[in-house]
Amino acid sequence: MSKKLVAYFSASGSTARLANTLSAAADAKLYEICPAVPFERRDLNWMDKKSRSTLEMQDKNCRPELADHDAPVADADVIFLGFPIWWYREPSIIDSFLDAYDFSGKTVVPFLTSGGSDLGEGQGRIENLAKGAKVLRGKRFSSRASESELKAWVSGQNLD
Repeated sequence: MSKKLVAYFSASGSTARLANTLSAAADAKLYEICPAVPFERRDLNWMDKKSRSTLEMQDKNCRPELADHDAPVADADVIFLGFPIWWYREPSIIDSFLDAYDFSGKTVVPFLTSGGSDLGEGQGRIENLAKGAKVLRGKRFSSRASESELKAWVSGQNLD
């Protein structure tokens, strides 16, 4: 039986809700990826060309500082990686997380929340950043996905 971790970033709470349900469904530890400087509401205004999220997402090499480096990645065989979709990819803080840890020999399973966008170019970016890992195809869910829906998805991933 593999050891599982649900590591997630949530700016507004939607991905956090999904991550909590997934943690129960997958019998996995839960870890929140937090930036050193938390996002405020004004930072998330994608219509403002000068908002923090817009500026970070325009620079594909941006790596915001993490609040800590305590994620139990080394203890996990499978890492469910959760985040909202921003500009058709993962937020830059996810790139910081992927750069900060060794994913060699692990399986990374992206899960995402969005009002309608899929992972887009993010799939390839995560595959490149999670060096040495097997990265499964990311899946978008409603933040209110049920535990039974998530259990069925997890079991379909053939992780054990």
